[in-house]
Amino acid sequence: MKKTTTRLADGRELIYYDSRDDVVRDAVDHRPLDPVATASEIRHDRLLGDDVAIASHRQARTYHPPADECPLCPSLGGRLSEIPAPDYDVAVFENRFPSLAGDSGRCEVVCFTSDHDASFADLTAEQAALVLEAWTDRTAELSQLPGVEQVFCFENRGEEIGVTLGHPHGQIYAYPFTTPRTERMLRSLAAHREATGGNLFDDVLADELADGRRIVLEGEHWVVFVPYAAHWPYEVHLYPKRRVPDLLALDDAARTEFPQIYLEVLRRFDRIFDEGNGRGGRAAGRGGRAAGAARTPYIAAWHQAPLRAEHRAEFALHLELFTIRRTSGKLKFLAGSESGMNVFINDVPPEAAAERLREVASES
Repeated sequence: MKKTTTRLADGRELIYYDSRDDVVRDAVDHRPLDPVATASEIRHDRLLGDDVAIASHRQARTYHPPADECPLCPSLGGRLSEIPAPDYDVAVFENRFPSLAGDSGRCEVVCFTSDHDASFADLTAEQAALVLEAWTDRTAELSQLPGVEQVFCFENRGEEIGVTLGHPHGQIYAYPFTTPRTERMLRSLAAHREATGGNLFDDVLADELADGRRIVLEGEHWVVFVPYAAHWPYEVHLYPKRRVPDLLALDDAARTEFPQIYLEVLRRFDRIFDEGNGRGGRAAGRGGRAAGAARTPYIAAWHQAPLRAEHRAEFALHLELFTIRRTSGKLKFLAGSESGMNVFINDVPPEAAAERLREVASES
């Protein structure tokens, strides 16, 4: 991997990640941009103990531009974008409309490919491995920023999720606090240690492997399963078999296997709602999708240990992938119980979800 760091016209950082060492990245951003002005601040909810980011400047962010005006495509034919180069492998840059900025953290955009019409599931294993390297490198760099407590790499895909740019991309948030969801995991981890002397993440993974009904895919170094108490109709967790706290701690064997495992899971997600594409269904096209099949909206979220957490080494890096679609043409909306009281009601039994995800495996 070759890493090249440069600056955009308004001073924001841009980083290219290339699979070839001989690539030269010397394109200059010639757009007449004013310096980025943000008004992000963190406010603390005294009743719930949560931190909320207030970012009014995001109201002006780009919203569903036509494909020929996409700001994440390369700069070609006189049309200038966020990425000055005429082509790229993986590109990361500071968000122009960040939720977190300055003393309140940092937000970055990760462009997985220069191909506007692609999806992560369409990437080759080599391309997916380069994205993993970019996630890892950004985690290392952002962890060194003053005040950063947790680094969160994630992807939102699909208009149903709320994505405003169709180009295949994700984001990275460097939070100045430990997120509420992670705090809850840490409390459960500590309570389990106190009660049993064991590690909660290890025991959950061991229990899923022993049960077997919710295992979707198992490799030599990674396990994919639908959790016993899945919140979402189709939700899977990807765990490395060797527990590590963050992306930096993954060994070479786990890094090598991850692209094959993750790409297969993403391609299955694109097939689960295609009724004609179970085993023996319609022939799969690009990225393993059946001809005419719609892409499934999803959120993919890496959970990494907070930087200064007590017993940090006990935390288990894992990726949670879920869709808000519950069946063909129907979405799972957060209604009163979920939104008002954070009590989820799942219409799809986890065992049935796992069975469906096994049914739509790629044919070898």
